[in-house]
Amino acid sequence: MKVYATEDIRNVVLVGHGSVGKTMLAEAALYESGGSTRLGTIQDQNTVSDYDEDEHKRKFSLNLSIIPVEWEGRKINLIDTPGYADFISEVICGAQAADMALVVVDAVSGPEVGTDRTWNITEKLGLPKMIVVNRMDRENANFGQVLSQLQARWGHRVMPLQLPIGAHDSFQGIVDLLHMRAYVGEQAEETDIPADLAEEATTLRAQLIEGIVETDEELMTKYFADEELSEDELRKVLHGGLDHNLIIPVICASATRLIGVRQALHNIAFSGPSPIDRGPIAAGSKELVPDPKAPPAVHVFKTSADPYVGRLTYMRVVSGTVKADSHLWNTNRDVDERLGTIYLQRGKEQIATPELQAGDIGVVAKLAQTATGDTLCAKELGASIEPIHFPSPVFSMAVHPTSKGAVDKLGTSLQRLVEEDPGLRLSRDQSSGEIILSGLGEAHLDVTMERLKRKFNIDVELTLPRVPYRETVTRKGHADYTHKKQTGGHGQYARVVLDVEPLPRGSGLVFGEKVVGGSVPKEFIPAVEKGVHETAVHGVFAGYQLTDCQVTLLDGKHHPVDSSEMAFKLAASQALKEAITAAGPQLLEPVMTIRVQAPELNAGDIVSDLNTKRAKIHGINPEGGMSVVEAEVPLAEVQRYAADLRSITQGRGAFELDFDHYGEVPQQLAQKVVEQSKKALEEAHAGH
Repeated sequence: MKVYATEDIRNVVLVGHGSVGKTMLAEAALYESGGSTRLGTIQDQNTVSDYDEDEHKRKFSLNLSIIPVEWEGRKINLIDTPGYADFISEVICGAQAADMALVVVDAVSGPEVGTDRTWNITEKLGLPKMIVVNRMDRENANFGQVLSQLQARWGHRVMPLQLPIGAHDSFQGIVDLLHMRAYVGEQAEETDIPADLAEEATTLRAQLIEGIVETDEELMTKYFADEELSEDELRKVLHGGLDHNLIIPVICASATRLIGVRQALHNIAFSGPSPIDRGPIAAGSKELVPDPKAPPAVHVFKTSADPYVGRLTYMRVVSGTVKADSHLWNTNRDVDERLGTIYLQRGKEQIATPELQAGDIGVVAKLAQTATGDTLCAKELGASIEPIHFPSPVFSMAVHPTSKGAVDKLGTSLQRLVEEDPGLRLSRDQSSGEIILSGLGEAHLDVTMERLKRKFNIDVELTLPRVPYRETVTRKGHADYTHKKQTGGHGQYARVVLDVEPLPRGSGLVFGEKVVGGSVPKEFIPAVEKGVHETAVHGVFAGYQLTDCQVTLLDGKHHPVDSSEMAFKLAASQALKEAITAAGPQLLEPVMTIRVQAPELNAGDIVSDLNTKRAKIHGINPEGGMSVVEAEVPLAEVQRYAADLRSITQGRGAFELDFDHYGEVPQQLAQKVVEQSKKALEEAHAGH
């Protein structure tokens, strides 16, 4: 594939609900453009876009993939993205690299949950959009009905650019409303508009022209003066209107039957925006201009691991020209990175290219330190594009290796997967020691575990993470404990007198001493403190970390021969346990702030469900045509909330969860938690 000039490049992200034919549309475009000699299918597991084993197994996209096609002197970088909600991070990555979104909807179902979700992503980025009503060959396909749904959702900007000829088995082509010609069959043979569609086509064309001229003052004047408008004039203004999000054209197709695909490519090539049309990109105080002669700068929108090539870095050239075997400065990490061979990525295939001009997309292998969202540029340029913002993970599981041999490599292997997938987070719970993997849903973590097995040969079990409860006290407690043991030779002796009292929430554990007269020699006080802190970590009555209390060493006694640091540490541990027991022990639980965004009609059900989860509702507010429910809720009640919300809203809801504070566990629940914890600890000790 030749090197294309910036003005001849079109970067198009395919978005939409799952199973609406995005991958097949990319496959059909590749085939029709001559980039492939056969038309792959999802069922046969031989599409260029979906090449991952997990995608073959599940029969839907999990990763973004890039399909560059050449069409009528233009290069169109099609960025195919998943439609399943758990893999929305891939959509965000793909949208970052695009200049336009091709929103794919089903000719039967119309706009669905995933359509709304991905539409919002493109809106936030200000991406121009074109809608393709795909699968017109399906039974009950209804272009008119879907068009009405689209216009009801997104207003008068949505304008049909085409009219289908037939539907279901009789779908055979499209009518181009600008050109007022029909194109029939896979080869798009030009012909007259069928007589039964002539009147409808004329009406829709008039509406389309009115919509186009409204976006251009000069053309509007000409139109109202009844002057003839040429197709070139209309297409030029259509191009501008699309670029500025004033017009959202609607086209139709059947990717599997290759009908309408050629016209889709033509419309993208000649009506879609180039990187030049999209203008400069902000990079802090600087603006990066899509000019091949400017200093080079690239934005990394994805990283992945290839089993043969190694780590792949996906990048869009924002300005300048990037050549193979050149050096660029990573402004996010202050390191120099050498770009070896530059590739065009086509599915899993890499095609070497000598350079990429501003606006183009490519990959390089084996960059040592560069991550998703980083900016690479000429060092003197010093530009840094704003990092990519991803949704916070909402579903967490504890990861347990099934064999002892896998323990050592589990952490590093998971870290590599997290580096590839910005929707994942990896952490370790300090109190339980559990490795916690967080993602965007159950399917997201299931796929990650399958990749862990395939890439690193590690089998694991997933369990709900142990809720990080805390122990505290409700009143002042006192203990006087003597540790005394005689074992022949030197014995063990230490007496420790402690007070424990509550502190405000968030204070942690504070140790102090008020020893007078040297009853506890100064050299033994650190041992007392150590005994207190070590015991506090593992808890006193339920096995959870002790917090929000003051522990004060008041008095003690030592023996000139039998006292030691160990004796005082053991005495302090026992004294603390007795003092806590006397101080009204209380179990605390993490309380989260939850922010649930969903359609207004679901707000009541969401509130009702949260109330069953011991939530404290703060309010319901409108936001962007949706309702936002804000509340406080114990973590223990919402560990599987992602599935609950999906069920309540049919997948239309989303939520954010953040730690807020520790609150008291109701007594009847606290008792159950303590019993379960003790049982788990006994089983763990028995296992050892």
